[in-house]
Amino acid sequence: MTIRTVRTGSGATAVQVVQNKGRQRTFLKHIGSAHTEHELELLMAEAQQYAEAHCRQPNLFVETPPPSSPPASFQDAFARSKLVGVTHQFARRVLLACARKCGLGDLPDLYLDLPLMRIIEPASKLMTLELLESHFNVQYARRPLHRMLPKLLEYQAVIESAAIQTARDDMQETFSLVLYDVTTLCFESFKEYDFQKPGFSKDNKPMQPQIVIGLITTRSGFPVMHEVFEGNTFEGHTMLAIVSRFQKRVGQTKPVIVADAAMLSKDNMQQLETEGYRYIVGARLANTTATFIDQIHKELPRTDKTTRRFSYEAVVKNATIIGEFSEARYKKDKRDFDKQVKRALALLERNEPGRRAKFIKKSKEKDKLFIFDADLQAKTEKLLGIKDYVTNIIEKELTSNEVIAYYRDLWHVEQAFRMSKSDLQARPIFHRSQEAIRAHMLICFMALMMGKYLEINTKRSLRQIRKDLLKVHEAHILDEQTGEVHVMQMDAGEFSSSFAWKTLGFRTFALMAQLRKYMPFKRYGLHNPIFAFIAMLISLENRQRNGHDRSSGP
Repeated sequence: MTIRTVRTGSGATAVQVVQNKGRQRTFLKHIGSAHTEHELELLMAEAQQYAEAHCRQPNLFVETPPPSSPPASFQDAFARSKLVGVTHQFARRVLLACARKCGLGDLPDLYLDLPLMRIIEPASKLMTLELLESHFNVQYARRPLHRMLPKLLEYQAVIESAAIQTARDDMQETFSLVLYDVTTLCFESFKEYDFQKPGFSKDNKPMQPQIVIGLITTRSGFPVMHEVFEGNTFEGHTMLAIVSRFQKRVGQTKPVIVADAAMLSKDNMQQLETEGYRYIVGARLANTTATFIDQIHKELPRTDKTTRRFSYEAVVKNATIIGEFSEARYKKDKRDFDKQVKRALALLERNEPGRRAKFIKKSKEKDKLFIFDADLQAKTEKLLGIKDYVTNIIEKELTSNEVIAYYRDLWHVEQAFRMSKSDLQARPIFHRSQEAIRAHMLICFMALMMGKYLEINTKRSLRQIRKDLLKVHEAHILDEQTGEVHVMQMDAGEFSSSFAWKTLGFRTFALMAQLRKYMPFKRYGLHNPIFAFIAMLISLENRQRNGHDRSSGP
């Protein structure tokens, strides 16, 4: 096939597609007649497309067509268009889809947007309303907020049941084992209230009022239940109440309870044994009798990763202590032991009894107030490199190594607490009443559910997920001629599209798909490049601004 141009009697140029076979020429299609050079270029391009579409043998030397010039109305369209806002509605849609996957979709919108904003940008409740409007163009009235906040507690049973069901359905959790731990959240005040009281602080702020938070998670770290206690509550007194409430939620299944040494008490273990629970708890050998310490010292071989079981029924019925020796732990304990002994001797030599130090005790002699505690030194030296665990599970059901492996999974709870304190900023510093504090912690629990769900399914940290979601912007463009505001979303990116699609069942669209869906312009056409150009400007502006913010420092 060839393209033929013929001069007509009127002075125009006719463009035709013909086919030559020997000496015969067959007329295939008349494309049109051009009166200007620009019209001729358009007709030649159309003729070329027709020839390629109907040619049996494709051309081996396909030429790349030159980029088309902007339409004549480009400048007019640009002049009549105005950028009126930039939002992050894509991030909200993804997180709302995550909330639905966690079984929270039936809650009122406000109760979903509050935990959502804990993930995006934690702030006070009033500031959160402003951020919802600026980030997502979502508006709520300020006045009823504090009235509606305590009413969230009415949904606590629904939220915790949704967390349990999500763990069952999406993570195939059977609740044969759960992890339990406790942390504290302090207030920036020295004034006590009826619920906020000073106590043993894990934030190293014993003089400030605080609250105590108990959390139950699955072995993978997904939260399923929480409870808030007064700030002066002893850690060991928190476990039984929340475990009993958890049992009512899950039904007949009685899981293995794994907790750290702070939960260890004779009463707790006896109560768990009486109610038919199996438990794995960290032991504190230094608090046991000298006879029992001597037994472990003699019977536990000092080879790496060696374990032995010792009966603990003299203290708690059916209890066993599993001792494990670790070469790495021994080296660390020995370094600390030598430093403590050296420090104690130096303090006694300088006669500084007021300084607190291990291996120093009060003396019964009148001429000496303090002396070196040789008995404590000997007992501590026997336990170097040894870590012990208390359980009522017999070895036929669970080997010693499996018990130790389950206990070490407690780092998932600790990591959940770190996420709550850092990424979600869970400290309720803007609340005073007990109801408001409990509602705030329930919001943080919902945010933790969503954050851990995303982390477990995407294998990425919540900080990375949030960073990727906020890279996607929507441009709100006003057509001043029609008065309509059109929304155009930037490309969601490979990661955002893949995890939203696979994990949440959330359909994402690329830039041109957004153009076709949201901007069916008749005046300028579906493929008007003005909006793509504006989106490019928005992207470059945000990248430059973010780069400037990072380089300029806080």
